[in-house]
Amino acid sequence: MAKEGSKERRSLEELSRESGLPARTIRYYIARGILPPPLVGGRDACYGREHAERLEKIAALQARGLTLAQIAWQLADKSEEEVLPQATAWWSYSIAEDVVIQVRSQMRPWRLKRVRALISKMAAELKAAEAEEEGHAR
Repeated sequence: MAKEGSKERRSLEELSRESGLPARTIRYYIARGILPPPLVGGRDACYGREHAERLEKIAALQARGLTLAQIAWQLADKSEEEVLPQATAWWSYSIAEDVVIQVRSQMRPWRLKRVRALISKMAAELKAAEAEEEGHAR
């Protein structure tokens, strides 16, 4: 850990080791806006004490059972007049001309795999029913 003036600076590797979190998780928190960006960006990115303290707060809130969205809401800068919750992304699957299924994009991989399998099954059944209906219409 390097000290520059009165500020402690640490690399991503040092912050990772200190917090017990993988570097990938720290980058994810930054991307989600839960953790501020590094003090200095780029290849030689460095992080300050405030990053380590924020990671401790995140861990404490997770231990209380809060989700990342709830943590982001709780840690958001309340100085703005209106604080909006984080937007969620949805995937749309058009499985027939008149049927669209929307699925939240932030889903565990095992669950997403199962949901996609069910959507594929539903699409196949709708297609078979349409073909059967066309056959009866002739």
